[in-house]
Amino acid sequence: GARMKGAGSKSSEGELFLSEAFKVILEEAVHKATDVKEKVCEWKDPEELRVLMDLELGDHGESHQQLLQRVRDIARYSVKTNHPRFFNQLFAGVDYHSLTGRFLTEALNTSQYTYEVAPVFVLMEDVVLRKLRSLVGWSEGDGIFCPGGSVSNMYAMNVARYWAFPQVKTQGLWTVPRLAVFTSQESHYSMKKSAAFLGIGTENVYHVKVDERYSSLHKAFAEDLEAKIVHAKSQGAVPFFVNATAGTTVQGAFDPLDRIADISERNGIWMHVDAAWGGSVVFSKKHKHLIAGMERYLDPIYNPNSYEVGTLYFFGNSHILLFSHQNLLMHCHCANATYLFQQDKFYDMSLDTGDKSIQCGRKVDCLKLWLMWKAIGAQGLANRVDIAFASTRYFVEELKKREGFQVVSEPQFVNVCFWFIPPSLRGKENSPDYQEKLAKVAPVIKERMVKKGSMMVGYQPLDGRVNFFRMVILSPQLNHSDLDFFLDEVERLGNDL
Repeated sequence: GARMKGAGSKSSEGELFLSEAFKVILEEAVHKATDVKEKVCEWKDPEELRVLMDLELGDHGESHQQLLQRVRDIARYSVKTNHPRFFNQLFAGVDYHSLTGRFLTEALNTSQYTYEVAPVFVLMEDVVLRKLRSLVGWSEGDGIFCPGGSVSNMYAMNVARYWAFPQVKTQGLWTVPRLAVFTSQESHYSMKKSAAFLGIGTENVYHVKVDERYSSLHKAFAEDLEAKIVHAKSQGAVPFFVNATAGTTVQGAFDPLDRIADISERNGIWMHVDAAWGGSVVFSKKHKHLIAGMERYLDPIYNPNSYEVGTLYFFGNSHILLFSHQNLLMHCHCANATYLFQQDKFYDMSLDTGDKSIQCGRKVDCLKLWLMWKAIGAQGLANRVDIAFASTRYFVEELKKREGFQVVSEPQFVNVCFWFIPPSLRGKENSPDYQEKLAKVAPVIKERMVKKGSMMVGYQPLDGRVNFFRMVILSPQLNHSDLDFFLDEVERLGNDL
């Protein structure tokens, strides 16, 4: 009896902490974090932050009040990616329904491998995947939610290799010839990571050239892909995987999917579309033309096996891998663990989907997208895409009106890459140290904005072009006033350089 009473009081103490902490989270990590009058980040150097946060772990527990202060401090010193002036990465802003889904997911704390422990979510994932496949244009197929775009790309490459050489699963790498992967030089670095992880080797990833403005729709791109395939064969490698990118990481550019599909089909190579960034255009009638060709179900002339297109999506920070083939994921990954996937269960065993994953325990990721979709509908998702494009057009128009701002290339998507040229460098483009000096501008402005906490934006060099900013216009909370502020702030922070 005493034990039960003790457990009850512990439980009520825990619930009290949870409800008070939740209030702090809502205030500090949601309400203040989306308030334009608050800072995007409270910058501290690592040594200072370690001391401030008192991160070391001790033998004894802390009091209720101390722990609540910990929750406040964690929120205070974390970057507010939901802030309207966070433009740093390819995720931004908050969707309140999606966030509610994430809170509920964590509270229910289940693993999406069997219907037995995740009945609602197994059925929910199936519905979301089916709906996305129909938007692409496939009446059947398969898919899985992944913990990130890199993992999705790795899955795709692994399944493609299994499709070409099924014996690799049971007999290993020694039964497979040297393999070749093809991807554009602007594609995501996870292509190399996947090749390394799967034992294909980074030197067997062939980079297809894009021209300076990333007009890969030009026939030069297709010609170089053909040439690279011929070259790989001449080196004794077997081409098996072409990766096409729908929305590159830096410039937001789209590969010519139809042309790549033609070449893949002629050569009997698996084509994967990495749409981790640009895939959201599938919702928009106005912008879906950017991914024309993604819906194709390819059939190589000389190969009796159906050829599949693996596709990866991103919406609201969800990464989803889609296939037009129904059973490849399961055949490629299943290990038939008898303690999880018993064949004599009392319900339909096909609902135990965990064996098609390379993980065992798998977080529930479908609820946040499902709840957001339920809240605003496919039309609401399409509106978000269209508004992001419209805001990008507004930003580029405003940027071009100002002296000292120069676009790197005309945006195809919602990434705007540009240089800010301080007054001291204007008109000096032909001086020998111009590029060297320009390269130092973006890092200094970035440091100043982060230490001030006014906003965050990324920068990088690319293909011989020195450091430029990459502005990502994505957050549903964004107003034109935030975009005006951004341009003003860059000027304020960089005019004296």
